[in-house]
Amino acid sequence: QLSYRSGAQVNDILCVTGDLGAALVGLQILEREKQVYLSNPDMKPELEKYTVVTGRQLRPDARMDIIHELRELGVVPSSMIDISDGLASEVLHLCKASKVGCHVYDEKIPIDAKTAMVAMDFNLDPSMCDLNGGEDYELLFTIDQKDVALIQSNPNFTIIGHITNSADGTYYIDKSGSAVTLRAQGWKQFN
Repeated sequence: QLSYRSGAQVNDILCVTGDLGAALVGLQILEREKQVYLSNPDMKPELEKYTVVTGRQLRPDARMDIIHELRELGVVPSSMIDISDGLASEVLHLCKASKVGCHVYDEKIPIDAKTAMVAMDFNLDPSMCDLNGGEDYELLFTIDQKDVALIQSNPNFTIIGHITNSADGTYYIDKSGSAVTLRAQGWKQFN
């Protein structure tokens, strides 16, 4: 059964697959190494220690495995969209199409420890990489609350928030618990 971006219902649970931000951080490394190479073609690029994040940029994988996994669990998402333009942008697309609002919790958004460390090396806020980094090719989807137990124990999925009434708006709850209107800034702002 296919899921579309317009089926999310109030009180549905918002989930993502995998971890986010790696493609954006990988892009920063590739850009830096390109500059180093242009200024000194004899310098060997330093990419070995960054294979997780540069691999995301060079070999993005669509998560077809997840579709099969959900089918095996018997979970039919009420809506689904792939994360190609960044999490914030896709959450907003999904909410607009479904005519709902949402709360997305910063502390719940999955980011790999290596990705976070590299982001900080580049003076980037890991949370911003999570929210606005594109091309991770993970999936964002909503499920009915009755399916939470099936998803919660599965390492491929992370619950990041819930769907609210459209009149309640689309909010990002930061680490201090403050609600900030969710905005899609896009990864281009980092370049």
